[in-house]
Amino acid sequence: MRVAIIHYWLVGMRGGEKVLEALCKIYPEADIYTHVYDRSAVSVALNARTIKTTFINDLPYAKRLYKKYLPLMPMALEQLDLSKYDLVISSESGPSKGIVPNSSAHHICYCHSPMRYIWNMYNQYYSGSGYLSRMLMPPFAHYLRAWDVGTSSRVDSFVANSATVAQRIERYYRRDAQIIHPPVDTDAFQPVGADEVGSKYLMVGELVAYKRPDLAVEACNRMQAELVVIGGGEMLGHLRKIAGPTVKILGPQPFDVLKYHYARCRALLFPGEEDFGIVPLEAMASGRPVIAFGQGGATETVIEGRTGTFFDEQSIDAVTNAIERFEAMDFDPAHAVARAGEFKTQAFIDKFSDFAACSLARSISGPAERPRPAPVLVRTLEGA
Repeated sequence: MRVAIIHYWLVGMRGGEKVLEALCKIYPEADIYTHVYDRSAVSVALNARTIKTTFINDLPYAKRLYKKYLPLMPMALEQLDLSKYDLVISSESGPSKGIVPNSSAHHICYCHSPMRYIWNMYNQYYSGSGYLSRMLMPPFAHYLRAWDVGTSSRVDSFVANSATVAQRIERYYRRDAQIIHPPVDTDAFQPVGADEVGSKYLMVGELVAYKRPDLAVEACNRMQAELVVIGGGEMLGHLRKIAGPTVKILGPQPFDVLKYHYARCRALLFPGEEDFGIVPLEAMASGRPVIAFGQGGATETVIEGRTGTFFDEQSIDAVTNAIERFEAMDFDPAHAVARAGEFKTQAFIDKFSDFAACSLARSISGPAERPRPAPVLVRTLEGA
């Protein structure tokens, strides 16, 4: 079976790229298509594959400014020649599902999320943009939404990485989705003895506004609690300015340093709302509990009172109250490790392989009603 995997862009190694690596293990002969490819920024395993790019890769400064070319990506996807493939798997977060598959091919979309910048997080992106971007965003976003909804009918089967994303798929595309959580390399993390666990809290992740790292910093400032922050991003400088004497902003760190702090932190603070969220599972695989905002993917991984606890609103008061409540709880590291093990890479491989086989079998067994795209605009004309 000839397989193509469409990934939005390859400019780093985050959760989406870990899913791509796992898909490559399932389909070792698959070709990869992407908008932009930075060989120096991805893993050896991915660099060993056949990777083809759209014309976006040839545009000026594409490796750095790829998101600026978002309005051109629908056209770029539709120019790809996928006529020789029997199975097409799109890895969707940026534009990737809008390819034109062969009429006899089966198209499965693994959706990390419908494009956040035109759907659920549009207002946050809009308010944080410069003057020119705010002028251009409304017409471009309108065009991209119409295209995005229309191309949902080109997908035979949707897979969502969480219940949160499955709800968005139903809301925006009017399609059902099978939930298969993304792979987590839980074997890369190990707990340490109780005598090595320190008193410092930990926050890990990209330091951007929607992840709310400021809440973790401000809460620990107020409580004079020790906090270590690992990650880079647009808020790095701001966080260093507001950090109190008990807060250390380390910035981006190599894996060995990250692994060290995971295993020895008092608990992980996770104040943002994520589609799924691999960081809490990496902390639990290290035997440490999680204090998380009670929305999004964390609610599907963290178990209240057993592997962590939640707070209900994104405020400094809510975070400090959760930390105080956490201090009165007892957690068994073995429970956290066992929970994380449920999301290991092999579990993803097994579940996706079974789903793809069943989905293909259904398509081969006989024609089925093609999914209809969700309505983009409904207008009633009276007296016409």
